[in-house]
Amino acid sequence: MTDSAGAVADRAAAGFTARYGGRAAGRWVAPGRVNLIGEHTDYNEGFVLPFALPLHTVVAADRQDAEQWTVWSELSDETITFGADDVAEAGRVTGWGAYVAGVVWALREAGHPVPGARMAIASDVPLGSGLSSSAALESAVLAALLDLGGLELPAELQPRLAQRAENVYVGAPTGIMDQSAVIRCRAGHALFLDCRDESVEQIPFDLDAAGLTVLVIDSRAPHRHADGEYAARRRSCEAGAAALGVAALRDVGVDQLDTALAQLDDEETRRRVRHVVTEDQRVLDTVALLRAARVRDIGPLLTASHVSMRDDFEITVPEIDTAVEAALAAGALGARMTGGGFGGCVLALVEADRADAVAAAVTAAYAERGFAAPGTVPVLPGPGATRLD
Repeated sequence: MTDSAGAVADRAAAGFTARYGGRAAGRWVAPGRVNLIGEHTDYNEGFVLPFALPLHTVVAADRQDAEQWTVWSELSDETITFGADDVAEAGRVTGWGAYVAGVVWALREAGHPVPGARMAIASDVPLGSGLSSSAALESAVLAALLDLGGLELPAELQPRLAQRAENVYVGAPTGIMDQSAVIRCRAGHALFLDCRDESVEQIPFDLDAAGLTVLVIDSRAPHRHADGEYAARRRSCEAGAAALGVAALRDVGVDQLDTALAQLDDEETRRRVRHVVTEDQRVLDTVALLRAARVRDIGPLLTASHVSMRDDFEITVPEIDTAVEAALAAGALGARMTGGGFGGCVLALVEADRADAVAAAVTAAYAERGFAAPGTVPVLPGPGATRLD
């Protein structure tokens, strides 16, 4: 257990005791995640390569006899209670509690006898930064309820259930990547996920041995029109696939790209298609380099991914571009926006002993442009969801 997970787990346990008395039956932890490369490829049935962060959400929980769920959140210092009627149909519980109720609903929909429970939640996964705080919450709650109820659900089926909770109960149209990464990642590895058949491969990503780290930079940029723009990008991709007569853009290879683009009449659609097709190839190229233990050589692929998101997919904002430019100028081997875009985080592949200097350079560049100071943290790939005790 990392120091971060231990501190968050202690807060969750203390919160449980303060609200309910006694000790929790156990503590379950799920990490945030960052996507190393492969942006907006998931809903195009392509490839992604996330890894789990050393930032965590912890649920301390115990059973209760009533068919009722009582949940305290450290973040809001609020306790909510919902019962069977509230999870009989999607959307009855709102706000942050919807993510908890959604997991109960999805388990019941799948035929599992979900036990009543009391839960206390603590987290250090930042909200709204594109690091999957919602998937971490869902996955920690799912792990807790499965154990408390003695329920059997194979690990390979858990991401789809957690995604269903978010898609249907909460109403957020996320892909399968977030929950897959949070649940199935391993320490020292990135998760190579095929979003068409949901097969996974653990790819060695031993940054420590290479003397490297990934610097995660929270741009602190407000998400600007993210929902509407995300939907617009998805419609463009679907329109491109339909025009090309393929099930999804994943079916267009880079060797077919020029021919495919010539068949499209709309310049904007051409740019969107070009990003997705080339981004899928960048994921495959990154995986090949990591399999060969050539970690340093992935840097240019990360930067090329950012250029494609900036110019072809048009989902970056000035704070994001500034962070990438400043990190590269300070010696990062590669840098890119990560996440859906229009705000969120940047990741930079850096020499471990240069992480502070790169972070300082980004902070200085923000100050020069009058942006709010970014958050920076060096990270190594961690494990997925598990029970702590």
